[in-house]
Amino acid sequence: MNIQHENNRIYISNEQGQAIAEVTFPPLSKNVVCINHTYVDESLRGGGIASKLLDAVVQDLRRKDLKAVLTCSYAIKWFKQHPEYTDLLYTSQSEE
Repeated sequence: MNIQHENNRIYISNEQGQAIAEVTFPPLSKNVVCINHTYVDESLRGGGIASKLLDAVVQDLRRKDLKAVLTCSYAIKWFKQHPEYTDLLYTSQSEE
């Protein structure tokens, strides 16, 4: 499975080119995005795909020096389980 990157979206597609797993993170400002959606097709659930996609998102955030606001329930849970990435979360003390 090949993880693909687009602006504000990281995903995996099937042989027909349909997204079967994705995380979206549209911009809120110049330096802040909102991780608002995580989806994994039923056929892939339970295999750690969503976690791999979030790993790719945090690497993207680091590389681009961005912060994130979380509205996706899965992303909120994932970040709680990965405290090493809390520096990537936007707070009122974060600089925009």
